[in-house]
Order: sequence, then C-alpha cells, then structure tokens
Amino acid sequence: MPAITPCLWFDREAEQAAKFYISVFKNGKIIETSYYGEGGHMPAGTVLVVTFELNGMRFQALNGGPHFKFNEAISLSVDCKNQDDVDYFWDKLTADGGAPSQCGWLKDKYGVSWQIVPDIMPRLLQNPDRARIDRAMQAMMKMKKIVIADIEAAANG
Repeated sequence: MPAITPCLWFDREAEQAAKFYISVFKNGKIIETSYYGEGGHMPAGTVLVVTFELNGMRFQALNGGPHFKFNEAISLSVDCKNQDDVDYFWDKLTADGGAPSQCGWLKDKYGVSWQIVPDIMPRLLQNPDRARIDRAMQAMMKMKKIVIADIEAAANG
C-alpha cells in the first residue's frame, strides 16, 4: 500500500518549521533533508525538502517560494486526551506569532491551521440526546481554546 505524505509548502522556512514541529511533538524527528542543486529556482545548497515525522506520521516541508500561502481549507487535527494536552498544544502552537481562532482552531507562526480537539468532543457529538449535543456545540462555538470542563458543564445543562 503506498504511503500518503502531506507536503507543506513554505516560502523559505521549511527547515525552521520542521524543527519547530518536532520540538512541539515529543515523538517527532527529522528523517532527511534535501537541497537545491545548480539550476533550481533557489540558490544551490538551500534546503529543498525536509521530511519529518510527528507521532509516527510523515510530513514533508518544501521551500517552494512565495507563490502559495496556507489557509483554513486544510488543517492538522491533534487529538488530545485531557485539558493538559489541549493547553500544551494550544500554547506551543500559538507561541511566537501564532493566532487563536474559533472552536479549537488556531494558526501557528507559519500560517498552518491546526485543530486542538479533546477526545471528549466526538463522544459528546455522538450522544443520542440531541439537546445535550446542542448545548455542547453552543458552548464550543463561543470558545477559542476548548475548555473541557466548560463543554461538559454545558452538555450536562
């Protein structure tokens, strides 16, 4: 079965971004780095692609130039077991120029969109009690970073 590897297009920050991501995720590592040769659209020796791994999933960071920018049409979702995980990833990924958005979404300092999702959310949203789901959703829609205790309290009425 062929692997699918998301490729993230950066202007010239691929190596810095990969190093940042592996510092955030405890099970992250750089796999390999390739460089532009002569005749590329960046100077020879400039990082071309950094292949890295986060929690067992491979990614590529490409220095492709300023032609494309990240947007919310694609995001990386982080499943969190508890509020400590939510707080950790939220704080790390919004640091140094990242920006919070709504409903557990944020942009990191490179413009990549992330969803920081506590694992209670899918369970709450699959509950057979429609009123409970609605209360949880209404509470979440008012939040930037998700606060599990507040979502649970809202769901419980």
